[in-house]
Formats: sequence, C-alpha cells, structure tokens
Amino acid sequence: MSVQVSSPATPLAPPAAVGRMALGAMLLSSTGIFVVLAQVAPTVSAFYRMLFGGAMLLGWVAFGGRWVRVGWRDLALALLPAAGFSLDLIFWHRSILWVGPGVATLLTNFQVFLMALVGWFVYRERLGRWFLPGIAVALAGLWLLVGAHWSLFDARHRLGVWLGLASGLAYTVYLLSFRRALSGHTALSAAQFLGLMSLLSALLLLLWGLGEGDGFVLATARNWVVLLALGFFGQVLAWLLMVRAMPQLPASLVGLLLLLQPALAFVLDVLLFERPTGGGDWLGLALALAGILLGTLRARPLRSS
Repeated sequence: MSVQVSSPATPLAPPAAVGRMALGAMLLSSTGIFVVLAQVAPTVSAFYRMLFGGAMLLGWVAFGGRWVRVGWRDLALALLPAAGFSLDLIFWHRSILWVGPGVATLLTNFQVFLMALVGWFVYRERLGRWFLPGIAVALAGLWLLVGAHWSLFDARHRLGVWLGLASGLAYTVYLLSFRRALSGHTALSAAQFLGLMSLLSALLLLLWGLGEGDGFVLATARNWVVLLALGFFGQVLAWLLMVRAMPQLPASLVGLLLLLQPALAFVLDVLLFERPTGGGDWLGLALALAGILLGTLRARPLRSS
C-alpha cells in the first residue's frame, strides 16, 4: 500500500497515531511473506486474501452497526477498483514468487511516480520540485538491485521484475478509481466499500484462476492459517490502523512511515529466505527508498497573509 503525500498539515504528531501508522506499514510488509509461506498458486493466494479480507471487513462493519444498504450503483462503482486490485495481485504475487517478496514489494511502490504524473496530467496538480530527482535516484537504486545483475537472471526472474512494475500500474488504477468512488459517489463508508470491492475482486480472481486451471481447495491446515493471516493482517488490520492514523499525522511523516513496508519486506526476505545480498543491493535499496520518498513530496501551498 502506498499513497501520494501532500504538504504537512499538522505540526506535531501524536505518538499513538505514529505507532498505529508504523504498525500498519509493518503488517503490510509481511503480506509478501505470507504469499510465499502459503505454498499455493499465486492467483489462489490472491483470491483468498480478498475473500477472507472482504468477509472480515464487512462483518466488522455490520457488527459495529454501520451497515448501509448496498445498491447497484455501489456495485458498479466497485467494479473498476476491483479489476485494478485483481490485476495488481495477479502481477504482484507472481513477482513475489519469482524475484522474492522484498524486491517485488519495492517495485510495486514505484506507483507513487505514476500517481503524481496522473495528478499532474489529469487534475493539473503541481509536481513537487524533487519529483524528477526522485525518479533519477529511484532508478539508480533499481539498477543496482536488478539492472546490474540482469544478465545473470533467468527468463522467469526477468519477467517477475516486469510484473512487479506492472503491478504498480494496476495499483494506480485501483487507487484512483477507489478514491473517485469515495469522493461523494457512494454512501458506503470506506471500510464497507473496501469490503465490497474485495469480494468483487475475489470473484474476478476466482474466474481468472479457473481459466488457468488452478485448484482452490485448501488441502492443509497450514494453507488455511497462512491465508487467513494474509487476509486479516494485509486486508483488514493494516488498513484500519493506517486509515485511522493518517488524518492525525503530517503528510511528510506518513510518506516516511509508509517506506517501512518495502524496507521491512526486503529485510524479511533476506532473513527468512536467505536472499543473496551484497553491499550494492543494500545501497540500491537505500537509493530506491530515498527516490520514492522524494517522489511523494509535494510543494507546500502558498498561504495568504
């Protein structure tokens, strides 16, 4: 998960909000690990993430007495973000299995540059002064991580790199359409709309997986436990923590804390799956994260005196 960061809104950050935001980003960093540990086909893990996560979210909304009747308009509005998120997971989960959760998560976070470009081209939003330097720094880091070793990769690993970047494009479609739906076009709360969208996405992933010949029967207790954890931590708890914390934090701090997701995903990849990593890889990670952070910074609006 990533967002476009605007100018700081509050001077002081409540410690509880910082903790919730950091915990949410840390939980998101574990989603790629769960995909590997699930030991199922990539579309199958994506399907169960959305099915379990969507059902949990809607149950939480109903239990809290915040349920709003869902109409055909709500379903229509949820279709495009569901399609975008489905493609994101189809690409990203394959990238996770083929290049590792650390690099795959980092590649997806390059979507911040696409979000900024869409904002500039469609909504006439100003690009931050550090946008172009941020792209340059991030690409330099990406080259150190994958470009410098490109000739050593097999065909599947190379495809995994491209799919990681493609997942960022699909995620951009999801973010833009999700934001538009919640901007006065639906009466559903963000949590209920996300739950609805998640179940629609699960349906699309089921159809995709059946077309590929995937089996969706979970044969072991390990499959159930890992995929339930993926749905709960990645699709429910992390989202609830972060959405509650974001309005209370300066936007620059939100952008910084969100970088915990790709940073920790990379570290967990090294620790849990023994990813071969040298000094050039760590430098590449640092440069890529710094570039992404620069890409999220926006110019402060002028204040009238």
